[in-house]
Amino acid sequence: MQTPPTPSGSWRFLCVLLPLLIACGDSDSGKDAGTPDSGSPPEDAGTQDSGPPPEDAGTPDSGPPPWDGTYTVLEDPGDWIDKGRYDACQFVDADNLDPQLCQSLSSFDLSSCSTEQLSGLEGKGIYQLTTRVELRVRPGRPNSTAISNGSNSFLLSLDGSTDMMGSAPLLTRVTEGGTFFLAGRRTVATPSGNVITTTAFAGCHVPSPGVITGCYVSCLDSPITGYSKTLGTFEAHRMTWAHGEGEASGGLARVGEAATPLGMPVDVYVAKEHAYVVSQERVPRLGGLSVFDVRDRTNPTLVKTINIPGDGAWNGVWAKGDALYVASDSSGLVVFDITDPANPVFVRRAEGPSHVHTVLVEGDRLYANSAGVATYVYDLTTPLAPALLQLVTPTPGGFSGGPHDVFVYGDRLYVSNADSGYSIMDITDLDNVQHLGNYLPPGGFVYAHHSAVGTFAGRTIAFEGGEGTGTHVRVLDVTDPTNIPLIGTFRMRPPTSIHNMLLRGNRLYVAWYQEGLRVLDVANPTQPRQVAHFNTFREFDPGRRAGSLEGAFGVRVPGDGYVYVVDSTRGLIIVNAL
Repeated sequence: MQTPPTPSGSWRFLCVLLPLLIACGDSDSGKDAGTPDSGSPPEDAGTQDSGPPPEDAGTPDSGPPPWDGTYTVLEDPGDWIDKGRYDACQFVDADNLDPQLCQSLSSFDLSSCSTEQLSGLEGKGIYQLTTRVELRVRPGRPNSTAISNGSNSFLLSLDGSTDMMGSAPLLTRVTEGGTFFLAGRRTVATPSGNVITTTAFAGCHVPSPGVITGCYVSCLDSPITGYSKTLGTFEAHRMTWAHGEGEASGGLARVGEAATPLGMPVDVYVAKEHAYVVSQERVPRLGGLSVFDVRDRTNPTLVKTINIPGDGAWNGVWAKGDALYVASDSSGLVVFDITDPANPVFVRRAEGPSHVHTVLVEGDRLYANSAGVATYVYDLTTPLAPALLQLVTPTPGGFSGGPHDVFVYGDRLYVSNADSGYSIMDITDLDNVQHLGNYLPPGGFVYAHHSAVGTFAGRTIAFEGGEGTGTHVRVLDVTDPTNIPLIGTFRMRPPTSIHNMLLRGNRLYVAWYQEGLRVLDVANPTQPRQVAHFNTFREFDPGRRAGSLEGAFGVRVPGDGYVYVVDSTRGLIIVNAL
């Protein structure tokens, strides 16, 4: 194991912020989607030793019809679509703020529920939940009935280990005799004292295989606000493969697979017949870089691991020539020399931000995104010595969560700007960057997270994906950044989340967490349709956890005939390309 120099105290301090920053681990951004109609496909640093670069989106004009460039502007309902109460049961005494009631089965009216349906549940598995918040009760304030949504998760042990709600052990579990009831507690330390949240879910019906509906209550005990209560209904989906699906479809099949001993794998880049996988720290396992020799795709071989003590939040990776760039939320932009691809050598930390969440290389420029700060643009004339050129702030009014990731297409920078919108910038002149426009759906994004852009029927089309409950593929016509209409969508199960996406010709590859790899035909971008999938998420994999950030994180299609996917538990998975 190689150990480069230890980061300074300020870098170590940022490691403490990892739980706040883990919402991401981004993968492919700009150059994988290609160039405008009049340009040639860009060089892909991941295909040096595997033939010419693959054909990219919009080369030329994404092929003949089925799409003539016309569309109907769609209304954007947001990520979560309110379809009314999930079930008829309810918490009985809403106004009583006694916290003990929040963990008691007798506090729920379940008279309308089906014990027969609930008796058929296995009593095990990993579930993702969407909650419909219907009432808030707070001391000294009027009750609120404003409808909103939330999320949660639970794991009912498959192997005798601890049952979990989110990241905390269950307090109560009753899942026999036609009853389904779970209660859990989360404690967060604050300068004013511990904030304790107790949440209980009472199942009522099983409307379809793997789905439970019911009602819930969540009670907050805070040293600042005292007791308060939130209640409503929920829909829980077991994170087995969707009903009726198999492991794969559309000709995709697993070719090879290899795990890593480092942390939680979140991103991969392929260069010089090697796959470079970066991992976030996942206690007790350190984060870092894992190098796999993939010359034999059926047998990817781990040849080296690298981790830096105190620098475990490695979140993104890219390569150009003999340089490998790692985005570290702990220490910034980390540069390695991969002249010998099996033995990366630490070179330096580039000038600039002390934390970088995602990284993208396009031509001779590198774009490093420091969440909540700016996009740092570097010159890569000398790849092993990135030279800082400029800082780009995505919106004229600032932002609260971004830039999370960027995509470069032609002379424009497309910024996934967290809850501040999807921003488009003109970067023709880095000394005079111009903000061209924004897209922000009604109610805002859960988290504008990642995108890919190409040219179809002479129009510039962006495929945008958020992160969080209900996030899905939005298709946007960004030809005129001052007027961006929604022209298409594609959704999976409501509680699941997209992570990253990548555009190859008329195929959009989406790393969709628990939904695995989804391949969409977007030749007619107004009507994306799934043509293939490979499910990476399996409940029984050792170390598999509840939580929304589990499953397929990153995807690369370097043009060598294979698709490389990184899964949070399984590590590197190689499937054949379409």
